[in-house]
Amino acid sequence: MDPREAALRQAYDHAVRWLASLPDRRVPARAGVDEIVRALGTDLPDGPGAPADVVDLLATACEPGLTAFPSGRFYGFVVGGTEPAALAADWLVSAWDQNCVMRAASPAYTAAEDIAGAWLLDLLGLPDDSSVGFTTGATMANFTCLAAGRDAVLRRAGWNVARDGLNGGPAVRVVAGESRHMAIDLALRYLGLGRPELVTADDQGRIEAEALRDALAGDGERPVLVVLQAGDVHSGAFDPFTECVRAAREAGAWVHVDGAFGLWAAASPRYARLTAGCADADSWATDAHKTLNVPYDCGLAIVRDPSAVRAAMGERGDYLIQHEHGDPIDKVPELSRRGRAFTVWAALRSLGRSGVADLVDRLCRHAAAFATGIAGIAGATVLNDVVFTQVCAEFGGDARTDRVLTRLLDDGTAWISGSTWHGRRVMRISVSNWSTSDEDVRRTLDAIRRAAADA
Repeated sequence: MDPREAALRQAYDHAVRWLASLPDRRVPARAGVDEIVRALGTDLPDGPGAPADVVDLLATACEPGLTAFPSGRFYGFVVGGTEPAALAADWLVSAWDQNCVMRAASPAYTAAEDIAGAWLLDLLGLPDDSSVGFTTGATMANFTCLAAGRDAVLRRAGWNVARDGLNGGPAVRVVAGESRHMAIDLALRYLGLGRPELVTADDQGRIEAEALRDALAGDGERPVLVVLQAGDVHSGAFDPFTECVRAAREAGAWVHVDGAFGLWAAASPRYARLTAGCADADSWATDAHKTLNVPYDCGLAIVRDPSAVRAAMGERGDYLIQHEHGDPIDKVPELSRRGRAFTVWAALRSLGRSGVADLVDRLCRHAAAFATGIAGIAGATVLNDVVFTQVCAEFGGDARTDRVLTRLLDDGTAWISGSTWHGRRVMRISVSNWSTSDEDVRRTLDAIRRAAADA
């Protein structure tokens, strides 16, 4: 047998066993790093080994140290799962091993990117001539969009950042809600813009529109970026986009929306109201490896004006065979990328319009079931005023909340993480996996009740 075929067959067998174990396996890993290191071996062999044997060793040694992120009972972070068609497409992506930089280099990839991008804009209700770039995740998607915005507002002020850099140019003001995600601060740091100026948010993390208007008053022609969010990481709440975008427009600001998981509400007729006014922004960032459930990693950087992102991200080189209408390389910061659009195309083609809406609705339904179930536990308080896909709760004080979380992790039925929100310890449940079932929710609620009773 060809060594590649033998290795792939070995990988297939292990992958199928792993997937089959997910409905019943303990969610936390059973082994720690040191144990896995010993199993993998620390001495580099003197000679080559059979590829199939290497794959077998890797899978066998690592299996005890795997956390069941794709399980329907993992709620620790918004990580999604792996939709079947997207998983299979990801195997093809690795086998095809395409360089996805240019249309000329891989027409197949560019075709998939063009189609998937158009479908995404349609589903999310965004301008159909926007640029859609595929990044490593929401952090780089935010970076891409904010880079386009930074350069655009500086151009309006008469400064060419691509030619002259930031030093000596007008200072760019960035305004965001005090509950923005840390990915925004990280992207701004990468862009040399520093921490944003913070505007008051309500107890659910929604930026206060009047406070934003007051903060922007009198800016005039000053370069300004305004950052809004679709889906607070704790409450799942959405900013009041209509009022905020109007205030930003009056100040001449570029408006960016960080919608890592929440932007997908627009794909559901039931929840699209949460994103009302969002489509009037200038750029949007989200993840496909969260709500859409494609394999890691895949972020989406969407910019209303394609020329703005091309000016910020476009590459030029004598050896590149570039297309007059642009290439994938012009929309994202990475020079060479994995074929992320293949997996997004596969997920969207498999789910269809109604399937994406049903997926969002199902995640929200499960989150609502958690909120209802936890509210019925003695001493527990659900802190969300509206439930999207996130649920935050406390159990009568920081110490008891932490004891409940510790007992849950020891139990192993589910993985639920703790966080600190408004200065107090909370249980944070993120419902994001396409495979989560009513039975998964029931089993997890039973585990939470046991943990609360023991705490």
